[in-house]
Amino acid sequence: MPEMPELEIIRRSLEPNIKGKRIMNVQLLLKRQIKWPSPEDFIARLAGHVITGLDRRGKYLLLQMDNNVSLVFHLRMTGQACYFPPGVEPVGHVRILFPLDDGGIFAYADTRTLGTIYAMHNDELWRIKGLAELGPEPLSDDFTVAYLRSILAGKKTRIKSFLLNQAYIAGLGNIYVDEALFLSGIHPMRTAGSVTPEEAEKLYININKVISDGINDGGTTFRDYRDGNGEKGSHQQNLFAYGRDGKPCRKCGTIMEKIRVGGRGTHFCPSCQQLNKG
Repeated sequence: MPEMPELEIIRRSLEPNIKGKRIMNVQLLLKRQIKWPSPEDFIARLAGHVITGLDRRGKYLLLQMDNNVSLVFHLRMTGQACYFPPGVEPVGHVRILFPLDDGGIFAYADTRTLGTIYAMHNDELWRIKGLAELGPEPLSDDFTVAYLRSILAGKKTRIKSFLLNQAYIAGLGNIYVDEALFLSGIHPMRTAGSVTPEEAEKLYININKVISDGINDGGTTFRDYRDGNGEKGSHQQNLFAYGRDGKPCRKCGTIMEKIRVGGRGTHFCPSCQQLNKG
């Protein structure tokens, strides 16, 4: 699933191509991915209106329209939001087409069709529960060492599962949690409450670091992720933990392992991230 760095890159790469453009009409090729409102009202809220801005919150992409409506995408596993210039035919598993007044097309594609799309008036965005309940994001003023220490205190949840909870920290997913825990020397099976104040500071620094590095590398592409121009990211070449089970640790040479924590595949170094430390 695209995480905060990937969504931020999508936002940045789409913005110069679609901001200020008018959606001429909407072609729904798979109506069931529209979660709100009805397909007919969805089209009515968007057709003929101008995209005035692009925002991102956690793993959600929000396109602001000139009629106080937000077009909201949650890409989930395989969703893609791309711009195709005039004369270029959209490719891939396209589910929705938004022809624009410059002759280009903004398209939503989704192989597994797990993504969700909304056209909401801005005063009704609270209806999207996952969006409304998001915690602070890495790199934001609200995400501080003090905040991280406070939410970790006393929690019995495994630290891997805890960091995936979007109500605590928005935008983190499997890849970047594994990376942050590795760089911090914290075993993913430890309880959140066992993280010491000193470790919490290191974890805070590394959460911000892995998110920033992912953005700087254009995101992580293993299979489906593409930016708003259809380009792959390169951060997969610089990962320390995720996807490296069976390979030597880049710090100590120990063979990396993979386990399941809370049902999620989890990658770690048994030497650099010793469980008995917590």
